[in-house]
Amino acid sequence: MADEHDITFESADAGASTTFPMQCSALRKNGHVVIKGRPCKIVEMSTSKTGKHGHAKVHMVAIDIFTGKKLEDLSPSTHNMDVPNVSRKEYQLLDITDDDYLSLMNDNGDTKDDVKLPDNDLGERIHRMFKEEEKDLNIVIQTAMGEEAPIDAKEAPK
Repeated sequence: MADEHDITFESADAGASTTFPMQCSALRKNGHVVIKGRPCKIVEMSTSKTGKHGHAKVHMVAIDIFTGKKLEDLSPSTHNMDVPNVSRKEYQLLDITDDDYLSLMNDNGDTKDDVKLPDNDLGERIHRMFKEEEKDLNIVIQTAMGEEAPIDAKEAPK
């Protein structure tokens, strides 16, 4: 009798999933969604009613949160779409290497050296403020679906 309760469960991976499903009709403008395998921020949404037996369709226009590319998708409102788990973390900038990698430190004192300086206005601003103006900077890193990129830089409080 005791044997039927001795069940062993194999442990699953403790890592959080990079996405979670959400019904299309529950998505909102300025929210996030995965389109063509890319994490995006929704900038426009419209719902079209269809015929007698069809489903209402949701048309979405979204911007890739890492590349800035515009993507569109059309999906029945009752279908699920993946929503990326997007997180933001602030790090203190310690240095910028010769090959344009940021040397960052979190609140625990752990360093992170695998984030590249972006090739855009933000990258130029970080470089100018840190190298030329010699300011202490905090860099905001956005992470989603295994990718990460700096999205903001601000002067560290003294």
